[in-house]
Amino acid sequence: MSSSRTLAGVLAGIFALAVGIAPAVAQDYPSRAITVIVPFAAGGPTDVIGRIVGDHMSKTLGHTLVIENVVGAGGTTGITRAKRAKNDGYTIAMGHLGTQAAAPALYPNLQYDPVNDFEPIGLAAGTPILILARKDFAPKDLKEFVEYVKKNEKTLNMAHAGVGSVSFTTCLLLNHILKVKPTSIPYQGTGPSMNALVGGQVDYMCDQIVNAVPQVQGGTIKAYAIATEQRNPSLPNVPTSKEGGLPEFQASAWNALIAPKDTPKPIMEKLSAALDKALDDEVTRKRLLELGSDIPGKDRRGGPALAALVKSEIAKWTPVIKAAGPTN
Repeated sequence: MSSSRTLAGVLAGIFALAVGIAPAVAQDYPSRAITVIVPFAAGGPTDVIGRIVGDHMSKTLGHTLVIENVVGAGGTTGITRAKRAKNDGYTIAMGHLGTQAAAPALYPNLQYDPVNDFEPIGLAAGTPILILARKDFAPKDLKEFVEYVKKNEKTLNMAHAGVGSVSFTTCLLLNHILKVKPTSIPYQGTGPSMNALVGGQVDYMCDQIVNAVPQVQGGTIKAYAIATEQRNPSLPNVPTSKEGGLPEFQASAWNALIAPKDTPKPIMEKLSAALDKALDDEVTRKRLLELGSDIPGKDRRGGPALAALVKSEIAKWTPVIKAAGPTN
C-alpha cells in the first residue's frame, strides 16, 4: 500500500473517530458539576441572577451549577479566566453589559474579544438602572439631585464595582450628561459598593435594580429615578428619569451566559435549552421579577440573539465611553 493511501486511511479513521466521539460526549454531558464563573463578588446582581437561573438549570441538566466568584478589574479578570478554560462545557460564565460591551473601550489591553472568544449560550435577564444615594443625601428628588451634584462635584464621591462594571459604565454616562467628575471609588463588586452606600461611606451610585430593591424598600438608601421609559412594578414609587427631568439618561443592563470558544454545538444546545426552560419556570420567573428584572421574551433568547446583542451594545457604548474622556 502506498504511503499516500496509508495517510488517507489514517486521516479517514481519525475523522470517523472524531465524528463518533462528538455525539457521545454530548450525549453524556453533563456527567459532573458545571462551574459558572461570576466575575464579581457574591451578593451583587450578576451573582444573584446567576444563582437563580443556575438553580433551575441544575435540575434540568441533572448536575449542579456551582458559582465561582472571580473578582477584579471590573469583571474582566473572571471573563478572562472563562476564555482560557477548557471548552468542554464544564466551565461557563455569566457576563454582562460591562464585561461584554463596555470593556473593549475601557481596557486597551483587554485579554479577550467579547465577540470572537466566546460561544453565546443566551440572555438570562435584563436589569434596569437606578440612580441611588445614601439615605441622608440632601436632595429630595432628581431635579434637586442634578443641581446639588453640579454644585458640589468636587466634594462628592461615587461608588462603583470597578472600571468596566455596569455600575461604573452607567454612572459614567450619567456624569457625562451632567458634565461632572466626582471622586470615583472602586469596590470589588456591586455588593461591597452597595454596602458602602448603605453605610454612608459614599454619596451616590448607579446600580442594577436587582441589587437595590430590598434597600430602597427598607429605606436604607434613596432612589431618585429609574432609567427606563416606564416605572418598575418592584419599585412603583420611583419615577423614571424622564419624569424627573433627565430624559437623556436611559440605561438598562443585562446578564448572559457564555462559554469558551469552540465549545461543541450539541453541548451549547443543551445549555441554551436549560436556560430557556429556567426562564419559562414560574418559580424562577417570580424570583427574577420580584427583583425587578426584565425576563427576555422568546425572540431575545438563545445564542444568535445574544451574539447580535453583544455586537449592538459594543457599538452603542463605545462612543459614549470615548466621549466621556479619561476614566478613574
